[in-house]
Amino acid sequence: MRLLLATLLCTPILAQAATLSVCTEASPEGFDVVQYNSLTTTNASADMLMNRLVEFDAEQGTLLPSLARSWSISEDGLVYDFKLRDDVPFHHSADFTPSRKLDARDVLFSFQRMLDTKHPWHQVAASGYPHAQSMQWPSLIAKLEAPDAHSLRITLTRRDATFLATLSMGFASIYSAEYADQLLAAGTPQKLNSAPVGSGPFVFERFQKDAVVRYRANPDYFAGKPGVDRVIFAITPDSAVRLQKLRRGECQIALSPKPQDVQAIAGDARLQSAQTAAFMTAFVGINSQHAPLDKPQVRQAINLAFDKASYVKAVFEGSAEPASGPYPPNTWSFARELPGYAHDPARARALLAEAGLAEGFKTTIWTRPSGSLLNPNPSLGAQLLQADLAKVGIAAEIRVIEWGELIRRAKAGEHDLLFMGWAGDNGDPDNFLTPQFACASVESGLNFARYCDATLDKLIADGKASSDQAERSRLYQQAQTLIQEQALWLPLAHPTAFALLSDKVQGYKVSPFGRQNFASVQMAP
Repeated sequence: MRLLLATLLCTPILAQAATLSVCTEASPEGFDVVQYNSLTTTNASADMLMNRLVEFDAEQGTLLPSLARSWSISEDGLVYDFKLRDDVPFHHSADFTPSRKLDARDVLFSFQRMLDTKHPWHQVAASGYPHAQSMQWPSLIAKLEAPDAHSLRITLTRRDATFLATLSMGFASIYSAEYADQLLAAGTPQKLNSAPVGSGPFVFERFQKDAVVRYRANPDYFAGKPGVDRVIFAITPDSAVRLQKLRRGECQIALSPKPQDVQAIAGDARLQSAQTAAFMTAFVGINSQHAPLDKPQVRQAINLAFDKASYVKAVFEGSAEPASGPYPPNTWSFARELPGYAHDPARARALLAEAGLAEGFKTTIWTRPSGSLLNPNPSLGAQLLQADLAKVGIAAEIRVIEWGELIRRAKAGEHDLLFMGWAGDNGDPDNFLTPQFACASVESGLNFARYCDATLDKLIADGKASSDQAERSRLYQQAQTLIQEQALWLPLAHPTAFALLSDKVQGYKVSPFGRQNFASVQMAP
């Protein structure tokens, strides 16, 4: 066995406490994070309320212990043994008073309900478990065992080089089995989604859709009490209004600002910006199950018709670089020799004619109403795409759909062209490939191209099965070649992630993965 040990980085106890108000761009879909896939929901649930066995430290680029003190992996890469902390209390709430601290029963419950179709909680998630399914956990995890109250053993059916890192993702959050038993006995399992209980830095208080989420600091947090007493998510879809609230002191942090908002605070001594290169890709998903988008020539024509350089300049205003493929160029295994699609309307028209569509066709463009890091100006972006497609004979109708409804219907495969974005969780290229291009992800709804191909699926699976990074890179570069040839996406941009801050905010850092850590924040007087 090779033993992997690290020390837990604890948040120091901070002298200053206050209320932190964060202007966010959308409502979470719910708080039972395993049911959803949006970053907005992960931020409001997993990042605030929950913990996982391990956490990924973006600055160090390493996995750190969290609920697991340490872990070991068998030489064949199939058996993972975890030693759990024995000092982790769950939250107290109006509905729940825990009688014990976290142990292996909670981990077993959290994972088994996603994996075991006969588990009493499995059917509670009406739409299933999209991340667990797309990461192929039902076929990957052969056995879950608890040798004792603070030990966990996970046996895999096959080697998976990404498995440990996957445990840091939001959907791998650990829930209280005791709370779940109480809710099931009372016939109210839906409360896990509306009145969540976790072990994380903040305790859920209440949620008013499209208005506010309120949290209070967890005084018993095992990593140290947060530096603020309360956190308020002020849901503010309009980025200009978020900036106004920041200037008026109604918010101390404004997330997902537009590029012009970042420029607008220059010279204001009361405000500051934080930034990092985001491990994200903005793209238009092309539904390969909808005719005539099922033809590769049509998907290629859409890529060729679009003036990406003008789009990035107009929508991101210098805060992003054009994308040629699924993941950012600083990712290991990035296929630098693949050029992407140049802007070539004449070639686009020729491909449409080759596909029997010389007269063009009608389609739809789906986008969200409010801006985000991966889509700062949804209206403008959709109009630019619409105009470029019209020039080659494609008549595209723009449909603006509320974020939660957009996600739900896109996962069901109702879209034609879909403005979307994807954020990796841990720097591994598979974080893009499996969720967005594996066959299992079509069923889970995360594969927005709705494309299942045995060759591509095998390249992704073989890459995960190898512990040799050079071999994984070779396989992933082949996968990128196939993805580009099939034109499954219209890749748009790799953005820089920004947040706008009051000068009173200290200790906040922007994550390249879009995750939020407000436990480390303290407020100056």
